[in-house]
Formats: sequence, C-alpha cells, structure tokens
Amino acid sequence: MSTSTAGTSRTGGRWIQQWDPEDEGFWESTGKRTANRNLIFSVLSEHIGFSIWSLWSVMVLFMGPKYHVDPAGKFFLVAMPTLVGAFVRIPYTVAVARFGGRNWTVVSALLLLLPTLAAAYVMHPGTSYTTFMLVAALTGLGGGNFASSMTNINAFFPMRRKGWALGLNAGGGNIGVPVIQLIALAVITWAGATHPRIVLGIYLPLIIVAAVCAALFMDNLAPMKSDTGALAAVIKEKHTWLMSVLYIGSFGSFIGFSFAFGLVLQNQFGRTPLQAAQLTFIGPLLGSLIRPIGGKLADRFGGSRITFWNFVAMAAATCVVVYASSVKSLPVFLVGFIGLFVFAGLGNGSTYKMIPGIFDAKAQDRIAVHGDTAEQAAAWSRRMSGAAIGVIGAVGALGGLLINLAFRQSFLTAKSGTPAFVSFLAAYGVCFALTWAVYLRRPSAAPTEAQRPALAEV
Repeated sequence: MSTSTAGTSRTGGRWIQQWDPEDEGFWESTGKRTANRNLIFSVLSEHIGFSIWSLWSVMVLFMGPKYHVDPAGKFFLVAMPTLVGAFVRIPYTVAVARFGGRNWTVVSALLLLLPTLAAAYVMHPGTSYTTFMLVAALTGLGGGNFASSMTNINAFFPMRRKGWALGLNAGGGNIGVPVIQLIALAVITWAGATHPRIVLGIYLPLIIVAAVCAALFMDNLAPMKSDTGALAAVIKEKHTWLMSVLYIGSFGSFIGFSFAFGLVLQNQFGRTPLQAAQLTFIGPLLGSLIRPIGGKLADRFGGSRITFWNFVAMAAATCVVVYASSVKSLPVFLVGFIGLFVFAGLGNGSTYKMIPGIFDAKAQDRIAVHGDTAEQAAAWSRRMSGAAIGVIGAVGALGGLLINLAFRQSFLTAKSGTPAFVSFLAAYGVCFALTWAVYLRRPSAAPTEAQRPALAEV
C-alpha cells in the first residue's frame, strides 16, 4: 500500500492528508496521539471480529446428541470459518487502501451482523449439516477483519514502534477468542447447554458499538493508495512465502488450537461441554495477552531470534502433549497444550515484527544499489510490508484449517489426537530450521543483496 503521495479526491474531516510517522518531530507533536487513538478503536473492532470468527468453536459445545453431528463433523464445522477467513484476508487488505482504514473498519464491523443473525436463526436441532456449514462459512468474515486492521495500523506507526503496535493490535484482537469462550462458559453454567442464542444476543449490540466507535473516532490516511503493483511484487518475493510458512506455524497454531481445544478435551479425555468450556479459554487468553510482549521482545532483540527460540519451545511443548496423550494424563496435557498457546502467541508478535523489518532491510539495499533516497526507500518499504502483511496473514490463517483437519483425521483413524500432535512437532521443526537457515545464519562470504535481509535484525 502506497503512502507516498496525498490523494486529491480524498477530503473531509476524517481524511488525514499528510502522514510521516518516521519524522520524529511530527510523531511527537501530532502523529503519536492520532496513531494511538486509531489503534484503540482498531483493537475494539478486531476484537469483535475474532470473537465472531471463532463463534463455532463455542457453538459446537451447545450441539448435543439431538443435533446429530458426530465429532468428525464438528471438527470440519470449526475448520470452515478458518478456510473462508484466510481467503477474504486479501480483499480486506486491499479494501483499506481503496476505501480508507476508518471507512472499511465501519463496513467490516457491520458485516459481522450477517453471520451472527444467521447463526441465531439456524441454531436448533433439526437444522441440516449443510446449513450449519454455510452459516459457519459466513463467520469467516471475522477473519478478514484482522488483515485489514493490521494493514491499517502498520501505516500509522513508525518502524521503531511497529512491533509493539502490531503486537498490541493483534493481541487485543486475539483476546476475542477467549472472551467469547468465557461468555459461552457463563451461558452454559447459568442457563444450560441448550441456549446458544444468548451468546449471539450479547454480540449483536457489541457489533453495533464497534462500528459506531470506528465511525466517530478513527481516521483515513489519504496518502494510502490502492497499490496492486505492490501486491503483485510481494507475491513474487521469496520472503513473503518463507514468512507465510512461519506464520502458519505461529498464528495458524493459535487459531487452529483455539477452535479445536474444546473438541479435543471432549474426545480425548471425555469432558462434558461444561467441563470443556471451563478450560478452553485459558490457552487462547494467555496466548493473546503475550502477543504484544512477543512484538516488544522482537523490537529489542530482533524478530528472527525470538521466532527461532519460540519454535524450539513450541516443539518442546508438543513433546509434552504427545507424552500426556500416550499416558492419558489430563493435567500434563493441559500444561503442554497451554504452553503451545503461550508460545504461539509470542511467535505471532515476533513473526509480524519480522515482516516490516525484512522489507526495511531490503529498502537499504535500494539506496545502495538503485540510488533511492531515504524517503523513497522508506515509502517502498511501507508499500511492500503493507501488501505482504495481507498475503502472509491470509496464507498463515490456513494453518488453522490444517490443524483442524489433522485433528479430524487423527480422531477418525486412531481415536486419539496423538498422530496429529506428532505431525505438528515435525512442522515446528521445519519452522525453527527455516528461521535459522534464512534469518539467523551468517553466510561466510560477503552478502549479496538477496542475503542481506538474513543479516538484518528482522
């Protein structure tokens, strides 16, 4: 997304015509206050979006025997929003530049009314499985909110603060997952497992509040132009796809485990819906809260270092889960699984910090090789990182789909989640090896332009 020239047709009280967060004088006098205000209400909207995206992770807890949906069907049901959410992230990213960050936040928030109202209409025994699948697919719209929100906030903050800002924005959004799970727990505890519409009734006014707040308190950046050229360029950039693999491992794990945790507890350890609901929110909550810390640590020590050790820790936590599954120990299983959530959340923050860092490092090459000015190089970096965030976010979200499909197949064939966890262990091994080989290993020869990003503190 381009932020280099002001648009002449984008005028009005909510359009900011000039924006240069890298200028410290501008940032301290005007930029910081405006960016923080937009961040606050971006978090609110994205938070509601995540709750609706993960809606079916709690709706399945209300689906007793009368619904006639087996465990494999429920895993497939919670996987559907992840699939749709991944695909809508690209158009949602483009929409920010096309319509303005504030304007699109309003629209994307109001769109959440569709899956919420549809779920309220169909959530009763006797509804066909196909209908449930279609309504679950609608909740994928909530997954798109993340991409548009992150792209928008990326443009508001200077490079030195992106890790913290993006981590806070994403972490506040991620908390939408445990919050809706806590609400479902409260409903099941007080009203029983036959009243799912109470959950939906709570969220309908919250969606309206998020849209109204975005309209009143957020801004559009006029210099932020729709840039299909940047999107085409990042698709050809190898680091886009390498970072997509890492984001599948971090965010894909977080969202996949968030959707599947309750079902795993019911099928692996025979927990009732109430017993499962009492535990499902813990991992997503801790993973969400620690995400900004992952961004902050990446700002200080480098995203690649934090990401590498994070995937090592995720592999270790997976070994704990595999052991617990084999000996059928719920306490040990919970320790390992919650550890996976925590490290997935930490990795979400550090991997997102790496994205602008990579393109900032490549922008320095443009100064040396192509003779770009510092301002031109910074504008190129913002364009590329903004577009890359959308692509990487979309591909990374597919990790949630893969996790739920792996659980579905694992319980179908082995009546246990152990084979799925073994496959996750192999995936995390690939992720930490990839991080070391590309972003940490120091080549012995003089670095070429393609190698320099591996030497940067991304």
